[in-house]
Amino acid sequence: MNTYEPTWDLDIIFEGGSDSEEMKQYVQAIKDKLSALHHLIEKFTPPRIPEQSSDLTNVVHQIEDVSMRIRQFSAYISCLTAQDVNDDKANYWVTVRSEIGAQFKNIQTQFDQKLVQIDANIWKSIVLDPDLAEIAFVLEERREKAKDKLSIEQESIINNLAVDGYHGWGQMYDTIVGKMKLEHGGEELSIGQAANKLSDPKRTVRKELFHKWQQAWGEQSDLFSETLNHLAGFRLQTYKHRGWDQVLKEPLEYNRMSEKTLNTMWSVITKYKPYYKKYFQEKAHWLGVNQLSIYDVHAPVGHTEKKMAYNEGAEFIIEQFEKFSPLMADFTRNAFEKRWIEAEDRPGKRPGGFCTSFPHSKETRIFMTYSGTLSNVATLAHELGHAYHQHIMNELPVLNQGYAMNVAETASTFAEMIVADAAVKGTDNPNEKLTLLEDKVQRSVAFFMNIHSRYLFEVRFYNERKSGTVTKNRLDELMIEAQEEAYQEMLEEYDSTFWASKLHFHITGVPFYNFPYTFGYLFSLGIYAKARNEGQDFEKKYIALLQDTGKMRVEDLAEKHLNVNLEEEEFWEEALKLCVADVEEFIELSHHLK
Repeated sequence: MNTYEPTWDLDIIFEGGSDSEEMKQYVQAIKDKLSALHHLIEKFTPPRIPEQSSDLTNVVHQIEDVSMRIRQFSAYISCLTAQDVNDDKANYWVTVRSEIGAQFKNIQTQFDQKLVQIDANIWKSIVLDPDLAEIAFVLEERREKAKDKLSIEQESIINNLAVDGYHGWGQMYDTIVGKMKLEHGGEELSIGQAANKLSDPKRTVRKELFHKWQQAWGEQSDLFSETLNHLAGFRLQTYKHRGWDQVLKEPLEYNRMSEKTLNTMWSVITKYKPYYKKYFQEKAHWLGVNQLSIYDVHAPVGHTEKKMAYNEGAEFIIEQFEKFSPLMADFTRNAFEKRWIEAEDRPGKRPGGFCTSFPHSKETRIFMTYSGTLSNVATLAHELGHAYHQHIMNELPVLNQGYAMNVAETASTFAEMIVADAAVKGTDNPNEKLTLLEDKVQRSVAFFMNIHSRYLFEVRFYNERKSGTVTKNRLDELMIEAQEEAYQEMLEEYDSTFWASKLHFHITGVPFYNFPYTFGYLFSLGIYAKARNEGQDFEKKYIALLQDTGKMRVEDLAEKHLNVNLEEEEFWEEALKLCVADVEEFIELSHHLK
């Protein structure tokens, strides 16, 4: 078996961490290029005839170059702040990143406003130019969005104020979380380490840790209610000045999907939730309780506590990917060998996991804390799915690499399902199979209930925030109400502080960081069904689908590659039936083992 280091190599990107001289020079080059781009766009005159498209092409290429470099720098800073929450110098670079981001956003706003000035008939001819045709969808999208925004001057003010008045609140949240600690079993744990123990097999451990977890977040809830209210307030004021009444307008546009698709998805999910009541009852039996509490939902069942060391988990993932896609397996093996993954279980790391891309280097980096659980293996596969998606996009124009979060979660969830399914099918031990099956069902519970509660909470919170600040007590109430509805009152105890502990509510880069996960999960089920039927013959079709994710709306993507209509119930029904089949298999096996 190969030996893979569980720590990543960042020095190959920029040597020296937050003190890197190479990074400082790179940042200065970005600033110089931003200044040059600003002057170029200021002088840029919207074409009046189709033959004048060369200047537009030049501007687009310069925007792509700067965008690629900013993403490279931004990814590096994300890695630094995640690997060591006490790296104060890295936090300085977070501010620099925000300032650069605001400057670039202002420049892009100016460019987009000039796109609006191009006559509609001239525009139709220009985007047929061979140099622009491939990115025509993205340019058209930017042009339409620009029509829906304020003047250049007003949008620039918003972007500039956002550095300290918006993104600053998100940074404050990260700083507070980074300093939080929990004491458990005589050991001081970071929030990331504590989160891994919330699914401990022993209920006494889970319950004790959960209440300590709630207490820790509750003690900081005054501060977190401030960060959340100010983040939402800034966003709502921006919407108000743009004349946007619906809080879902931006997230739906960002995810390139219709509200009808979103509503249809949630409607079908709600219809199928009653199937999970028997699952919850069955799980309660295995855990020896009358009714599950929120800290029981992700607890393992069965009589196995199987662990996979990091190397074992890596080889298992590669082996399963190989059966579906040799190219995906080769990419994954390369990621392990070149140390693109930070998985070491140590204090001082940020909680959670992510994948970030370095488009200039054409590399990715994955962050997580790996403690050997089967859930960790699934998370690692999930993040490798993200990484492979970016790998597939690397040779496309930079503007076509901007795929939305909902389709980004498709590739990751697809990879996770390959591994989860293989684990279930790969064991003859009934008790182990029960545990693995239950882990699969847990995943659908997370997408259909946990994430649904996040969505319900956020919609209601934003609507209340329009009338003024929402108190921490009211935030607790909204969170409980959302969880009770999403879980259909199947649980005995809920997590009132989830609004504070869930990072996604406090992220400034993406609004409504919730429903895209569920979309990606169900969308990937449709893809997975096709892959199982076609085997490795589906590999080329899968790559083609991923390469289209940055240049079309999801409804069009589904119609082109899956021949389905996402605004109708049929697709979602078929996906939900696959999930229910897992539930029924779990219950049947559970009864057999009693």
